[in-house]
Amino acid sequence: MNKKDIFLKRTFDLLLSIIGLICFGWLILLASLISFFDTGMNGFYTQQRVGQFGRVFKVYKIRSMKNIEGVVTTVSTDNDPRITKVGRFWRKTKIDELPQLYNVLIGDMSFVGPRPDVKGFADKLEGDDRVILTIKPGITGPASIYYRNEEEILSNQNNPELYNKTIIWPKKVDINKSYIKNYSFFKDIEYIVKTVL
Repeated sequence: MNKKDIFLKRTFDLLLSIIGLICFGWLILLASLISFFDTGMNGFYTQQRVGQFGRVFKVYKIRSMKNIEGVVTTVSTDNDPRITKVGRFWRKTKIDELPQLYNVLIGDMSFVGPRPDVKGFADKLEGDDRVILTIKPGITGPASIYYRNEEEILSNQNNPELYNKTIIWPKKVDINKSYIKNYSFFKDIEYIVKTVL
């Protein structure tokens, strides 16, 4: 990705995030209020994620889960008991991801790129795989689209955490490396359209 690509990508991110927050700010606030009553907790959920150059930042989402004592895994499946009925709707429609427009606005994320992961994944990359850390993580991207039914896939595994670590994560790394190697601004537009549709 050259300087022109970086400038164009950031300009696009900035403009679209501003437009998105203006258009969907009301929905974000309404969803957070509903989530507050649904879960009995803050309607906004924040989590530490690994971003560009390995820098840790807070990602913002609409809370879709309630706390259940003894369930602490960061890998969620389609039948995760922590997901509320309302939360399932947020996740299915991707409304829970809308607060990340703020992450894009302040420069922590981009609209398109590798999804930001929790510690233990992206920060453990080695060799050529570390190229993934040279760009900002995205709200969507080729790996997200490829694994759009990830929670459903994981729910069919005997050991979801192991399957995620040994099968899904390595595949995502390969997809994201290819995305960076063959970067195109127009491909970014295509990924956004595919995500919306």
